[in-house]
Amino acid sequence: MSKDNLLDALIEQTKLSKKQTDKQQKIVETAINMFAEKGYANTSTSEIAKAAGVAEGTIFRHYGTKDNLLLSVILPFLKEALPGMAENVFKEVVTENTLHFEDFLKGLFQNRIAFVMENKEIFQILVKELLYSEALRLELLPFFTEIVGKRVANMIDLFKERGEIMDLPTNAILKMVATLFGGYLVTTFVLTNNDDIDVEEETENLVRFVLEGIKK
Repeated sequence: MSKDNLLDALIEQTKLSKKQTDKQQKIVETAINMFAEKGYANTSTSEIAKAAGVAEGTIFRHYGTKDNLLLSVILPFLKEALPGMAENVFKEVVTENTLHFEDFLKGLFQNRIAFVMENKEIFQILVKELLYSEALRLELLPFFTEIVGKRVANMIDLFKERGEIMDLPTNAILKMVATLFGGYLVTTFVLTNNDDIDVEEETENLVRFVLEGIKK
């Protein structure tokens, strides 16, 4: 798996965690390893229970559902790892070749599309939970805004100062770009569940739409 695969990172994280009972630790480690090996959708709670040496009812008692089992690991991981992940992404995207806002958007969009494709099942679960859980939205969205949104806003300010972007409020530009790109990711990888795409072509179309709209 690639360096951007979240399940690989989760496996390493669960080995270091001391916040759960030995039984919970075994369940989580077994589940994440099986998700990585077989895929989330192809792994049942009964298989996890058997491999972990516990009753399936034990998993239901601690976590309720397979989604909740995965979320119980993902959410703490994201809160701990997101600042470092964001730093690495922007180091990859913002280089000496990032001369214009178009370059920044292309790098960011292409990077994140590839990342979501690599972690599609986790992305689908997070989107579903965010749609139905106000508590989760209140917990995660401000966190993402603080860690990721501020970095993008700084880039918008930079290119506004260079005269490449119209003089709209930075937050308004950020909201429109995030809405377009977030909507694209959800539509492509959740609603239509389509990953048979050309990342470079999709990126080019998105950037053209942001910069030029659809007016002929």
